[in-house]
Amino acid sequence: MSAITTHVLDLSRGRPADGVPVTLEMQAGKDQWKEIAIGATNADGRVSSLLPTGDEPAAGVYRLSFDTGSYFRGKGVKSFYPGVAVVFEVANPAEHYHVPLLLSPYGYSTYRGS
Repeated sequence: MSAITTHVLDLSRGRPADGVPVTLEMQAGKDQWKEIAIGATNADGRVSSLLPTGDEPAAGVYRLSFDTGSYFRGKGVKSFYPGVAVVFEVANPAEHYHVPLLLSPYGYSTYRGS
């Protein structure tokens, strides 16, 4: 499993959010980001392959960007947020970082999962 994973749940449907495009980036300088990986959530709403299994991320600041606009358009649902960016810090590269996103057309929440 990747050292950085995510899971998107569509609270408005009570189901995993499948097909959400996700980009993982690392901060490379003030207002500069380096793309690390891209993917999309599977039928279970998960992206578990952002980093190769066994690879530790470097310590630093990361950003997960979710293309929530395309997800909701694909479901025929009007939404307020065309995208969600979650910025977090990897302090200990040996740890697993799971960053879930709880999503609805007009709000979202996130937390550090396990």
